[in-house]
Amino acid sequence: MRYIKTEIPEVIILEPKIFEDDRGYFFESFNEKIFEENIGYSVNFCQDNESKSSYGALRGLHYQLPPFSQSKLVRVIKGSVLDVAVDIRKKSSTFGKYVAVELNSKNKRQLFIPRGFAHGFVTLSESAIFAYKVDNYYSPEFDRGIVFNDNTLNIDWKVMVDDILLSAKDEKHPEFKNAEIFECEFHYN
Repeated sequence: MRYIKTEIPEVIILEPKIFEDDRGYFFESFNEKIFEENIGYSVNFCQDNESKSSYGALRGLHYQLPPFSQSKLVRVIKGSVLDVAVDIRKKSSTFGKYVAVELNSKNKRQLFIPRGFAHGFVTLSESAIFAYKVDNYYSPEFDRGIVFNDNTLNIDWKVMVDDILLSAKDEKHPEFKNAEIFECEFHYN
């Protein structure tokens, strides 16, 4: 497994070594020891989630405030998505910046998104099955979001706006400038 730092060093791409032959393929999708050696600290994943989405379905930008903030390790089992992580740590040098990575069933890449980031993805293929691990449980009281088409963030979702499908919840998220953000610092070591 290769661990690739992005423009925001705390957000990391995991690229597996895939063993393929006439029967199919095999790869190790998660190894706690190697994962922690590469990111430099312990993450205790407690829940796995999976969703299926059709083309243009955009989920996000989601996050939870402390004490229920979450780190995520995300991947695509079938199809293709554009996955986005936005730094919402007010004291960070990359505050308001984002990383966008295509994750798909061919490249089998994963993206690690630590606490202090908003997260979202849009489906680029006809449909996609998306799976992710989190290190804290869902808490509706601490659940927050940022509108996907915020002018300050100016994210290129690679999908025409008319093709984007949002949930009623995601349609109501505030702009970045009005969102509740992380005032606290996160120490990842």
